[in-house]
Amino acid sequence: MEVVIVPDATAGGELIAEAIATLVRRKPHALLGVATGSTPLPIYQALAAKVRAGEVDASRTRICQLDEYVGLPAGHPESYRSVVLREVVEPLGLDEGAFLGPDGTAEDVPAACEAYDRALGEAGGVDLQLLGIGTDGHIGFNEPCSSLASRTRIKTLTRQTREDNARFFDSLDEVPHHVITQGIGTILEARHLVLLATGEGKADAVARAVEGPVAALVPASALQLHPHATVVVDEAAAGKLKLADYFRATYAAKPEWQGL
Repeated sequence: MEVVIVPDATAGGELIAEAIATLVRRKPHALLGVATGSTPLPIYQALAAKVRAGEVDASRTRICQLDEYVGLPAGHPESYRSVVLREVVEPLGLDEGAFLGPDGTAEDVPAACEAYDRALGEAGGVDLQLLGIGTDGHIGFNEPCSSLASRTRIKTLTRQTREDNARFFDSLDEVPHHVITQGIGTILEARHLVLLATGEGKADAVARAVEGPVAALVPASALQLHPHATVVVDEAAAGKLKLADYFRATYAAKPEWQGL
């Protein structure tokens, strides 16, 4: 696992956007796994700016979702399909044909989970999966004590996660209780995992995920098992890392050819 400490969210977004651009230049039809929420917005904004400036041609890039609410009606503005279309697909100039996602409106949710897990494999697998981290250490919607071998499935959200997400709705009561999420085992099959965390509120979760033991209690700690995992944090989110100085020195001495 590589840990990169950046000055702020903007710098983190630019760094990761350039890594994605480098991937797309090398592999134009790359499958990019995206996360939602406020944390990854600087990535998408920086990447869209590169597309507009002609620095990268993303016209053949494919996009896939990490997770989706269960039960929100099709087209609901806070369904993650709507969010990804609005914040990623449209700004990159792509159409919905480039988009893969689970069906949160399906009558048979377990079958929809299996279908999406299968579709990711049939698409050739995820080349780069973007991740955030919850204050309780979750990735995707794999809440604490999720199996480290789990596949795409339905999960029940903790009250903490629902409270964290309530800012996107008019009230806590409107936040769904259930979601479809890629499982940890599914996430670990991506060729490159990139987690971005910003803000003091994420510092404890980052420290436990990066420097603590691999444990289902901290789902993000599973990134320690991946051969190519990158954790990008701003100074505030790095505040509880015991090895912060080592991570800074390691990144400063990194050969340019190695990339992110």
